[in-house]
Amino acid sequence: MNTPRLKVLWSFARPHKGALAIGLVLALLGSATGLATPMVTKWVLDSLGSSASLAGPVTALLGLMLVGSVIWLSQWILLGTVGERVVLKARESMVRRFFRATIPAITKRPTGELVTRVTSDTVLLREAASSSVIGLINGVVMLVGTLVLMSVLDPVLLATTVAAVLVVIALFTWLMPAIAKEQEKAQDRVGRLGGVLEGALRAIRTVKASRAETRQSERILVDAQAATVHGVRAVRRQAVAWVVAWTGIQGATLVILGLGAWRVGAGLLEVSSLIAFLLYAFALMEPITELSQNMTALQAGIAAAGRIREMDALEMEEDRASTRREPVGEQDGPVLELRGVTAGYGGDPALRDVSLKIPRRGHTAIVGPSGAGKTTMLSLIMRFVRPESGALLLDGREYADLPYAEVRTRLAYVEQETPIVPGTIRENLLFTHPDATEEEVRRALGEVRLGDKIAALDDGLDTPLSSTSVSGGERQRIALTRAILRTPDVVLLDEATAQVDGRTESAIHDCIRRLAREGAVVTVAHRLSTVIDADTIVVMEEGRVRASGSHEHLLATDTLYRELVEALRIAGEAAPVPG
Repeated sequence: MNTPRLKVLWSFARPHKGALAIGLVLALLGSATGLATPMVTKWVLDSLGSSASLAGPVTALLGLMLVGSVIWLSQWILLGTVGERVVLKARESMVRRFFRATIPAITKRPTGELVTRVTSDTVLLREAASSSVIGLINGVVMLVGTLVLMSVLDPVLLATTVAAVLVVIALFTWLMPAIAKEQEKAQDRVGRLGGVLEGALRAIRTVKASRAETRQSERILVDAQAATVHGVRAVRRQAVAWVVAWTGIQGATLVILGLGAWRVGAGLLEVSSLIAFLLYAFALMEPITELSQNMTALQAGIAAAGRIREMDALEMEEDRASTRREPVGEQDGPVLELRGVTAGYGGDPALRDVSLKIPRRGHTAIVGPSGAGKTTMLSLIMRFVRPESGALLLDGREYADLPYAEVRTRLAYVEQETPIVPGTIRENLLFTHPDATEEEVRRALGEVRLGDKIAALDDGLDTPLSSTSVSGGERQRIALTRAILRTPDVVLLDEATAQVDGRTESAIHDCIRRLAREGAVVTVAHRLSTVIDADTIVVMEEGRVRASGSHEHLLATDTLYRELVEALRIAGEAAPVPG
């Protein structure tokens, strides 16, 4: 067995070693009652043959049954509880780690695969980390104990039994690694299936619009079919192992019965001893079954533990301890500054040597063709990605010296896709500021002209929010409401007016103007109206700042900006292109 991976499994079980030790003791005591039962049965039969009192042996038999039941009940509850706590701890660890990880670390893996780690893999971990090792130890003790007691009853019959047991052990030793390998491959395929399925369901409208339901289904089912292939292979090997084991033990039992009957007839063995021996032979499948089941569960659990521990390699957002204190910027200085920043997502940089100052008040619009690095700049400001070189400063202090929470407390961000957080409209609006008052919520809704719409809903703010309960424009306004609920120092808007009608766009522009008077607003813009309204326009091309200035200045001095403006006019602003 793979020792390093076994250590990984033990790392999950170690906090519960006390409870596991008690579980092992209970298992051994329970097995002891089972091992003693055939001997007490022999006592009953011997008492019948000698006309002795049955009170003692029958009482002992009933006592063993009662005590055994209590022991096994206690052990079952104890190990079941430990297993559930192991699962909970693993799930807590992964969920917390997912939300503390960096954006690139999370987004480079399919979401469905991460979900599978939390749901499916932890279930496999439960048995392996709680009862499998105890079951293996108990199974070995039961097997050895059964064989020892058989030797006490009749060494000749024992030889036949040992031969059958050795064949079964050899078979399981040969088949178990292959079974575990196929199960691990099947689980890997299930993880991949979850990742692809989650992404396809997220894009279900595109799938249907492209008439690709069948093609996408077939693509996803490739992993399901592969998981089935590996699962069937594991089942076949398990079936072979079980049938051979069962046949071997049953065959040995028949030989024991025939040989034992001959030895009883020859006066070499008592009938009570033969019956007790047969009881042990019939019970011999129990420890063998326990060993094989727990070995299979242990192998699957070890593989699951390894996949779960892989999540520990996710890069975390960790605040760097620093005693250095940068001077706070003057009230008329920039609230945000980029100094020679180069950044990307692991490949070619999306931003190259960008220097930019964001005034403490006013509206800054960022424009440029698709792929110019506009959204990446917002991600950089929000600290979703780290600069490869250069520095970002907030009020004159470098980001690297500030806690993540402090940076993001000063900022508000509205994503281009405006995803919905599971919950009600109220929960979405209070997501950033859960302590906001009802009056603050209604005032913010009024600013984006959404108050009447929500008030008309049957459940108002407590209406469950889904992709079908609100339109794309309404979802965008809910995200904007969440951002402006408490006026932040800097508001970052990635295409805030992309999915709204002209009337709502006017309300959003009024809101942006109000925010720009009180703080800084940075928008990624494709609509001409948003560009014209900005105090400063930054033109980007191929990850660099090409030019900046007012609309009139850029229109007169920058050819790319003129081309962008002409394109916006021709398009009639009806179909903005995401950047």
